Amino acid sequence: MRHNKHHASLGVTVEHREAMLSNMAASLITHGRIKTTLTKAKALRPFVEKLITKAKKASAKADKKDALHLRRLAHADLRDEDALTLLFNEKYKEFANRSGGYTRIYKLGARVNDAAEIALIELVKADDTGYKKTRRKSAKGKKAAPEATAAAPAADTPASVVPPAQPEGEAKA
Repeated sequence: MRHNKHHASLGVTVEHREAMLSNMAASLITHGRIKTTLTKAKALRPFVEKLITKAKKASAKADKKDALHLRRLAHADLRDEDALTLLFNEKYKEFANRSGGYTRIYKLGARVNDAAEIALIELVKADDTGYKKTRRKSAKGKKAAPEATAAAPAADTPASVVPPAQPEGEAKA
């Protein structure tokens, strides 16, 4: 059975894909952001986030053996010793208060020569809260607003112009 075996193949062999993701992850950790194709960026995101999670767990472990084990597991995926040292000694502190979402992908448009979608993948800063969520007005909010204006008419308008407030239990026809 092939349950949970889906991954982006990227049109290359398994060995090539593993080496490519390892090199891209090392560049991302070292430089903070890289420009690549959208498909590669989407494949890189879970790869890097799992490495960062291992670094965070290793820092939280009181037992040195567990921390060393997590570092060795990360080294099996990320084959660059300098990037691994940077991640496990310094970079993990930036993500101490985040429970995930360590990377962000920006779409940049199509490349000129082959029209491949280009994206910028970057590590999210520690103090970055992300986008502000906008609240949509619900149907209840729209109904409440006219009633509030109808109940309190302006001082200069005559009372005959303002319609009477409708009781809450009755529905409009």
